[in-house]
Amino acid sequence: MPLSHLSPRDRALFRQFGQGPEVLVPNPLVHQAVERRALAAPHAVAAEHQDTTITYGELNRRADRLAARLVRAGVRPGDHVGLFVRRSVPMLVGLLGTLKAGAAYVPQDIGLTPAAQLRHVIRTAGIRVVLTQSEHTLRVPPADAGQRLITLDDDLTDLTDLTDLTAEGPVRLERPVRPDDGCYVLFTSGTTGKPNGVKVTHRNVANILLTAPGDLGIRPGDRVAQLLNIAFDMAAWEILGCLAHGGTLVVRGKDVAAAARTADVLIATPTVLSGIDPADCPRVRTVAVAGEPCPRPLADAWARRSAFHNSCGPTETTIVNTMRRHRVDDALLTIGRPTPNNTVYVLDEHRRALPIGEVGEMWAGGDCVSAGYLNNEALNAERYAPDPFLGGGRRMFRTRDLGRWTPDGELEHLGRTDDQVKVRGFRVELDSVSSVLESVAGCARAVTLKRDARSLISFVCPADVDPDTARRAVADALPYYCVPATVLPVAALPETDRGKVDRGALLRLAAEREEAARAVPVPGEGASLLPVAAVREGAAR
Repeated sequence: MPLSHLSPRDRALFRQFGQGPEVLVPNPLVHQAVERRALAAPHAVAAEHQDTTITYGELNRRADRLAARLVRAGVRPGDHVGLFVRRSVPMLVGLLGTLKAGAAYVPQDIGLTPAAQLRHVIRTAGIRVVLTQSEHTLRVPPADAGQRLITLDDDLTDLTDLTDLTAEGPVRLERPVRPDDGCYVLFTSGTTGKPNGVKVTHRNVANILLTAPGDLGIRPGDRVAQLLNIAFDMAAWEILGCLAHGGTLVVRGKDVAAAARTADVLIATPTVLSGIDPADCPRVRTVAVAGEPCPRPLADAWARRSAFHNSCGPTETTIVNTMRRHRVDDALLTIGRPTPNNTVYVLDEHRRALPIGEVGEMWAGGDCVSAGYLNNEALNAERYAPDPFLGGGRRMFRTRDLGRWTPDGELEHLGRTDDQVKVRGFRVELDSVSSVLESVAGCARAVTLKRDARSLISFVCPADVDPDTARRAVADALPYYCVPATVLPVAALPETDRGKVDRGALLRLAAEREEAARAVPVPGEGASLLPVAAVREGAAR
């Protein structure tokens, strides 16, 4: 018995806390939910981008035409279609048309992704058809033999293939789309090597987007901001989560805050959300964050004005698999409990269940667990394992997130296993240091990194945070080896193209500042280096 080593009380709480509610998913194919919205309200606005709008009826018709064209190009259920685009209405046509053709879409931002990575994505996912916009065709790597490029912004009018234009209604597929077919393939950021393709199924996606709380209460007519890079899985939450419930997707241009100001629902990383002023967003009633730890001050600022959901889950567990509505008077900011039909286990290094309250590694089970990595069986064996708690051939995923259950059944996120570092021989959790810094008056965000074997460096923003006060706060709360040697105030934290903190850019900023300080001595130089106006990049582009 996998729980026999626990006390009867811990056995009961392990199942009570770790198992999400069992909920019937109305339809395991999320694009069919979009089709139903098009039939029910064809004239409702599905999306807007700058000066362009598209209704549900027109979006559905254009996606049907594209699906027919994809089928004629040889696309079959189970295939992968490249969606190499920039934010636009055609991006949505390409996404929905691919799903209607029975294929999984493989999204990349054609304006940001290097050609070498695009070639890696095409090769790894076995892509034979790439969808893009005409202005970006030259950015797509040269096609291999048999690979086809289709542009999305010509209204699909190819005079050499007029039969596509007569397509009426859903295209006839070689076989029906199944819940365990791929919905999309997302490539991880690749910060530790080549990006890995994660295959996420229709069952996975529908389970989070078509049940509460993952549906975020989106209703017909609600405006949902589309802020994130399409290659990031939270963009699927924005796009499919909105369209499946009849909302209007507000696809942003260069100005992130402008899109947020007109929205009812925001989905973002804490880094992206920190660049938006809640006072400028009176319409916003629901906010969800995930992707990285959320600072308590940021959560409180939005929770005062909206229903604020703190969430957690890597790409491999389908967007998020835990959620919690946070309130300002909560004692802790937690990531809540498992979402419907999902499970979370806190296990030791031998994959044994830990007693309630002990810190361990979080493993995720249930309908969130994705189909795995493409063409990487060694990594699949390392990160996916048979689920001994659910049994029945189910699998669980190793998240590499540290956590523990509170006595009332909430999950505390305690950083990543790879964020545990050794400094002077002592083990330090970097997020614990950052949390103390974020409790300092006036500090909105903090990031702590290992500089070398003997020291840490922390970055705090905004730039007027006093670094000496910040260091004293850590010294008062944590052991001496946790105190950062340097606290560097910055105007804003730099971002990756996924909207997360760019840690490499922070270390480069620190090195540049130290080099400048050595060249021109600064009075009182030491722990309080001069503030740096960090450049916001990536997701803010």
